[in-house]
Amino acid sequence: MGIDQGRTNSFGIVAILCRSIRRSTLGIRPVKSPYAYIAIEGNIGAGKTTFAAWLAEHLGGDLLLEQFQENPFLEKFYADPERFALSVELAFVSHRYRQLRERLGARNLFRQLLISDYSFVKSQIFAKANLPAEEFRLFQTMFKLMDAQIAKPEVVAILDPNAEKIRQQIKKRGRSYEQDMPQAYLDKIAYHYQRHYRYARGSRILWIDTSDLDFVKRKSDAERLTELILAPRKPGVYELKA
Repeated sequence: MGIDQGRTNSFGIVAILCRSIRRSTLGIRPVKSPYAYIAIEGNIGAGKTTFAAWLAEHLGGDLLLEQFQENPFLEKFYADPERFALSVELAFVSHRYRQLRERLGARNLFRQLLISDYSFVKSQIFAKANLPAEEFRLFQTMFKLMDAQIAKPEVVAILDPNAEKIRQQIKKRGRSYEQDMPQAYLDKIAYHYQRHYRYARGSRILWIDTSDLDFVKRKSDAERLTELILAPRKPGVYELKA
C-alpha cells in the first residue's frame, strides 16, 4: 500500500465513523460538557483521532484533527530518523502552532467546545524523544515562546492501550511507513509521555487504560470513556481504568 493510499484510508475511516455516529445520534441532544477544551492524547496508534471524532460528535463540539499528511518530512523521517528528525519536528510544531492559534481564537470568540486529537505539548514530547541534546535545546527555546501563546486544554485524556493493541491498531489503519516501526521506538515515545505528564500541572491529566476497549465496534465503550473524561475533577494527574 502506498503512502497516499494509507492516508486516504485513515481519513476515510474517520469519515465513515462520523457518518455512522450522525445516523445513530440523529434527533438526540448532545451531552453537555463541563469543559470547553479537551485534548485526546497518547502514543502512536492509541486511537486518538477515532475517539476524538466520536467525542466531538457526541458532545456537539468542534473537532480539530492534526493534519499529519501536510508534513513533507514525515515519510523521510521514518526512513532516515537521524537525518530528518529536526526537520520533521520543526514542521510539526509550526503547523500545530498555527492551527491551534486559529481554532482556539475562534473558539474563544464564539464560546465553542473544542475537541482535538493532540495537544501542543506533543511537539515537545516527540522532540525530546527524537532530537539529540543540542538540537533539542534549540527547539525548546522556540517551543517555549510558542507555548506561552497557546491556551492549555482543561482536560488531557491520554489513551493508554497495551503494546499489543497499539500494534494491532497501527496495522489496521494501514499507513505504509508505520508498519515496520520498531517496538523500541514506541516504547521510547511512551516513556517520554509518562515523563512529561506524570507530573504535569494546570490541567486534568487522565491516564486511561483502554486496552480492553473497542470504541468503534462498541458504543458502550465510547460512552464509558466519555463519562470518565467529563467527570468533574480538580486539576491533577489521575490514573483510570475504562
